[in-house]
Amino acid sequence: MKRRHISRFLRQLVFFLGLLPVSVLIQNPLFSQEITSGKADLSAINVLLIDGQGTHNWRESTPVLERDLEETGLFDVTVLTTPPEWEELTDFLPNFSDFDVVVLNYCGAEWPPQAQKAFLEFIAGGGGLVLVHSANLAFPDWAEFQKLLCVSGWNGRDDSYGPYRYWDPEQGGVHLAKGGPTGTQSGQHEYVIHSTAPNHPIMRGISPKMLHSPDELYANLRGIPQNAPNVTILATAFSDPEHKGSGRHEIQLATVTYGKGRVFQILYGNAGKQCRSVAFIVPFIRGTQWAATGNVTIPIPEDIPTEDKSYVRP
Repeated sequence: MKRRHISRFLRQLVFFLGLLPVSVLIQNPLFSQEITSGKADLSAINVLLIDGQGTHNWRESTPVLERDLEETGLFDVTVLTTPPEWEELTDFLPNFSDFDVVVLNYCGAEWPPQAQKAFLEFIAGGGGLVLVHSANLAFPDWAEFQKLLCVSGWNGRDDSYGPYRYWDPEQGGVHLAKGGPTGTQSGQHEYVIHSTAPNHPIMRGISPKMLHSPDELYANLRGIPQNAPNVTILATAFSDPEHKGSGRHEIQLATVTYGKGRVFQILYGNAGKQCRSVAFIVPFIRGTQWAATGNVTIPIPEDIPTEDKSYVRP
């Protein structure tokens, strides 16, 4: 059994009352995953950040994602870490209804049916979902999950999944039915994030072109055709053949509607340093607020990148 940690608010309360030592640990017999709660603020947007499995270094990126959100003062983040790959997920069933938005930093084993059902009901009922980097590649065999995605790749997906979906500066969103890989990535390099929906609440006021710090760039991604009407492409990046790219403008930020719910995809942000790039932070925090509420009030910071200069916060 793993530990469930008391939130900072409860630690302060317990210490003040003198009832229990500050370091007390509560064991939850119903769950084997680890839950770490952030500050308790009833006025905040409640975020459930799920990690625990995947090929990327979620141990490094999760604390940075949590920091990005909590620096705004608007979010109360609870981190839920699933059991590792070699343990069963049979009892995995978060109480999604306690939260406004789920941030997925997870690309591992498929969840049990009861968790899948609760998750989809949460989104369809108006909950928010944010998918960070490799989380956009999760759950290839979960058919209904694919309807939450603008694009995806790898993990057994092939041209039967759907056409390539990318952006053409003259035509807009393009679907290309063609054989080939479903998911490729470049090496680490700087690239420009091009806004394609400047009037969307997430993108309004953001520089039309932002230079992102060195990061992987996903390319050759596909989307399921039936989901196209629910998709808005927010931003793209040119996948440069000099960096093993596709030669196309690949989707990097997108939204999807599912029932009453809002989904925000951010395809970049490989690890901790990349998640402190301002070209990542600003869309991520604004996209999370939008997914949770449908509105965006977070202002554009002074250190917003330009086309020629990226910024990475300490």
